[in-house]
Amino acid sequence: MKEKLYTIPVNDAFQSDSECPICLMKKTLENNAIDFVMGPSYMEDDVRAETDKIGFCSFHIEKLYENQNRLGLALMLKTHMDKTIKDIEKSVSGSSKLSSSSLFKRKVEISGVKTYIDNLDNSCYICNKINNTFLRYIDTIFSLYQNDDQFRNKFKESKGFCTSHYGLLYQEAPNHFNADKTEEFRKTLNTVYLDNIKRVRDDLEWFIDKFDYRYVNEPWKNSKDALQRSMVKTNSIIHDSLLAKQKE
Repeated sequence: MKEKLYTIPVNDAFQSDSECPICLMKKTLENNAIDFVMGPSYMEDDVRAETDKIGFCSFHIEKLYENQNRLGLALMLKTHMDKTIKDIEKSVSGSSKLSSSSLFKRKVEISGVKTYIDNLDNSCYICNKINNTFLRYIDTIFSLYQNDDQFRNKFKESKGFCTSHYGLLYQEAPNHFNADKTEEFRKTLNTVYLDNIKRVRDDLEWFIDKFDYRYVNEPWKNSKDALQRSMVKTNSIIHDSLLAKQKE
């Protein structure tokens, strides 16, 4: 199957030494999104209009802070705060113009402010930028699995998936395949997931045993990074120390 825009990163991820190629793709998207926001783009009007409007989630504001572009982050937060203040003042002012100090007026005021803040709490420019491409990657996985024999083999020979992304593939399969193909895909998916999480579980067990004096002189085997790899499987967390290795 000829490679297209979204097939290249999907194929690259499944060729990597990753405990979850989907986590690797998402982590790469996240890093690229942070680099984009903290680069010259934060001065572009269309980017600032969006970041002013929706802001960032708590997780990604920490990631932006770690990027060390303090001036860029300060400028974005300042104009985001300007817009938030303006919108809140408008909401409060508009509701206070109702005809009386009735219970109805107070409910409208509270409802308007709460809706606005709830929307802010559940919005993030980085998350949106990641998810728009990430969903296309998921669609591409199913398309390649259906149409590309080489990719199907990569899928079967991969190191499996984190539990969350295993569940995502399991649930999405009927949206891409007919009933027979869904059953076949899920059978393969179950084998790939379970065989590999058991492999990492066994490595983790040996990692634990190595802290027992009886095993102090035994080789580490494949367990030195078992704790980090287990965190990929259980919580979809790829530490930077694993990222370079998994891209090889």
